[in-house]
Amino acid sequence: MRGKTPEDRDLLELLDPVAESVGLDIVRIRLMGGTLRRRLQIMAERPSDHDIAVEECARLSRAVSEVMDAADPIAGEYLLEVSSPGIDRPLTRKIDFELFEGHEARLETDRMIEGRKRFKGLLAGVEGDNIAIDLDGEEDTALIPFDWLVDAKLVMTDALLKRGAELRAARGEPEDDGLPEGGPDTDTTPTSEDNA
Repeated sequence: MRGKTPEDRDLLELLDPVAESVGLDIVRIRLMGGTLRRRLQIMAERPSDHDIAVEECARLSRAVSEVMDAADPIAGEYLLEVSSPGIDRPLTRKIDFELFEGHEARLETDRMIEGRKRFKGLLAGVEGDNIAIDLDGEEDTALIPFDWLVDAKLVMTDALLKRGAELRAARGEPEDDGLPEGGPDTDTTPTSEDNA
C-alpha cells in the first residue's frame, strides 16, 4: 500500500534507502498525473516518533532530487512534493494500525469479505497478518488480512484532531495552523527529468 502502482513500487525500492540515510521512513509514494507534468508525492516521518519537521522535508527533498537526477526513473517533467502524512493520514504499514489503535479508520480491500469491500470502525490493533477493527454497528472485532488492503485512512475525528494539536504543541507550533492535509511540513520542488 505504500506504493499503489508498479512504478510507485519501483520508486520505493530506489528511494527507501535515501530516506533511511537522512533518518526518515517513507510512509507512501504516489506518482500522479499524465505524461506532460506529473507529481511525485512522498509522505515521510521519523521512525522514532512518527513526526517530521519542515527542515527534514527539505533535506529529504534535496536527497531524493540528487538520486532522481542520477537515476532518471521518470520521463519528462515532474513536481516533487515531500510532506508529512497529515492528521488524517494514510495507513500503509502494519505499525500504523498499532500506533493509531482506538482511532476511527476506513479500510478498503481488493476482494469481497462477507459481501463488501469497504469497512469503517475503530482500529483494534494487529493480530498476526490481520488488521483488527471494531466495525460500526457490529459487536465482534473483524480481522482483515493486511495483504488484502488497497486503501486505509484515518477518519478526521475530535480525538484525532486532539492528537494532532498535542503533536503541534510538542513542536512549539500554533494550536491551529489552518493548513490542509500535509500541514506545514511540505517541501515542493519543481524538477525536470528531461536531461537529454
